Amino acid sequence: MFDLNSLNPQQRKAVTHKKGSLLLLAGAGSGKTRVITCRIAHLLHQGVAARQILAVTFTNKAAREMAERVNEMVGKNSAKGMLIATFHSLCLRILKAHIDRLGFKKNFSIYASSDQQRLIRDLLREIGAESSSKAADQLLWRISNAKNHLISADKYQASDRDPLSALVTTIYPRYQQALKAFNAVDFDDLLMLAVQLLEQYPDILDHYCDRFQYQMVDEYQDTNPVQYRLLKLLASSHGNLCVVGDDDQSIYAFRGADVANILDFENDFPDTSVIKLEQNYRSTGNILAAANAVIKNNKQRREKALWTDSGTGAKIEYRLCEDGEDEARQVMEQIHIEKYKGKLKYGDFAILYRTNSQSRAFEEQLRYENIPYVLIGGQQFFDRKEIKDVIAYLKVIQNPADEVNLLRILNYPKRGIGTGSIDHIIRYSAEEKRSLWNILQQVDLVPKMQDRTAIACADFVTLIKRYQKRFKQPLRLLETLQELIAELKLADEIYRQEKDHQVARRRVENQEELFNSMAIYLERTPQPDLAGFLERLSIFDDSAAGKNDKESKLSSDSVTLMSLHSSKGLEFPVIFLAGMEEGFLPHKNSLADAAAIDEERRLCYVGITRAQQQLFLLGARQRRKYGKLDQREPSRFLSEIPAELLLQASSEQPAATTEEEKDASASNFFANMNQMFGD
Repeated sequence: MFDLNSLNPQQRKAVTHKKGSLLLLAGAGSGKTRVITCRIAHLLHQGVAARQILAVTFTNKAAREMAERVNEMVGKNSAKGMLIATFHSLCLRILKAHIDRLGFKKNFSIYASSDQQRLIRDLLREIGAESSSKAADQLLWRISNAKNHLISADKYQASDRDPLSALVTTIYPRYQQALKAFNAVDFDDLLMLAVQLLEQYPDILDHYCDRFQYQMVDEYQDTNPVQYRLLKLLASSHGNLCVVGDDDQSIYAFRGADVANILDFENDFPDTSVIKLEQNYRSTGNILAAANAVIKNNKQRREKALWTDSGTGAKIEYRLCEDGEDEARQVMEQIHIEKYKGKLKYGDFAILYRTNSQSRAFEEQLRYENIPYVLIGGQQFFDRKEIKDVIAYLKVIQNPADEVNLLRILNYPKRGIGTGSIDHIIRYSAEEKRSLWNILQQVDLVPKMQDRTAIACADFVTLIKRYQKRFKQPLRLLETLQELIAELKLADEIYRQEKDHQVARRRVENQEELFNSMAIYLERTPQPDLAGFLERLSIFDDSAAGKNDKESKLSSDSVTLMSLHSSKGLEFPVIFLAGMEEGFLPHKNSLADAAAIDEERRLCYVGITRAQQQLFLLGARQRRKYGKLDQREPSRFLSEIPAELLLQASSEQPAATTEEEKDASASNFFANMNQMFGD
């Protein structure tokens, strides 16, 4: 059994709260998971039946870990019967028992994404509309978004701002009718239909309200409208709903999360008790002071301030680097220094950034220095499809005998050379004992080859030969690479493939980052050529130091690279927060939207509070864009950190010390950075 005396006063108050609604505002590093599990254990110790306890999380992993902790505290027998589940598994349980009320059979199927797409494409063909995978994915995204906002098919309305929404009004009802005819639901239906059951059938609602007398919800700030409605219904009769979250860490609006759910909680439950967990057990005082100073600039938030009794710790160091490559080099140098000075492991360091395309410079530098790393929440830069596609073109241009890469690009982007024709060319190549490239140059001699396919192959050969000549001009390597990608219209192809516009934009940005890699190669190489550039890239193809093993754990002795979104819930002794610039953090797409700026500030807050002992903030005076240097402006969030918390990182000029300098506004921050950290 846990010891209540081991908890701080606010934690103890939260754990022992029994009746009525409770809003637990749990700041970063305040021990919220421990509080939730202790609260469950305390309820069991107080005589509450295990089957009357419900805890809801967002992931199966979190649910398993919570159950394991409770079992360790009270024993499996005492905890038997309680339900710790994700939103989807909870709703699946409800539907399995009662979905027949909605006209389904209880042995219903759950359609995976591939099943959904197949059904949508069939429906599109029925009405004579485009039935491509892209069109199906775009429709499914809109239908999913509608369901997450509790908008049924009969209530969905087209929007002038979204031309595709008119088609949704036709397909959405047909899609739902087809699912019901096939006795199937999709994953979004699990929540929406569960809410529908609870709203339409009071006896079912009464059953679950009575069953789950004590309810706890983790990460409440990440709930969307349908999840919010489900929770409100389940607690409607007794109000014993304890929600745990931190509005300052609400960073998933792009997934449908609505921070208003936690901000307005007391409007739905007027007698709510509010407890703030502000004592932080993770970070030093200086790190927390910086985090508090940044986040207080968000006006729509619950007032709270993290604190610690573990001392002030080291000052936060801001590095104003020359460019992105210098930023990566300085991080590596600091890792070597801290590892030696502090007797740290590589696993004690994490590099955080706003966009995944920023990982490229760090990955190159880590591999160059043979430092092991793991990439969380994404593929390694040179393993991303959009990068491998471009590199495949370059390799074929350099060496047309490279048949693996030749086959990768022969019909990408699509140019009318289907898989059947490619198989025919491969077989003919084997029969004639000639290379594929040789066959393609004389494709009109291939028996039974359709004229349009022969023309497409000839055009492909012409393209490769043309760029073979262009890439022989060493001073125009970068321009030629840009011309190649533009002529192939790879960006258009990516946008056609991706249903999510934001994902497509990130993939295009990754390809643009390859221009920067070429520019760095040209800058550092006396006699550059395409072969040399490809040799440089080959270093990154199979480097043991940077191999991204999907089974790697965060506890392994490797530097961790991840986006700010992926870092939530994690902590490291030393954090490098890179790209502290306007356009990165806050992101360029948020600059005109006050609500989006607030979310970007929350992202910055999340990044800062990942650091346990040391925090390094880095930015660049200039960065490469399309291979050319572009001037950058420091992030407005830097100006929100009190100057006395920052350590001077440049020796060119002394740090600012006057009160005027310390109190400088964000609008004058660039000048202040020059004063503080060197011009």
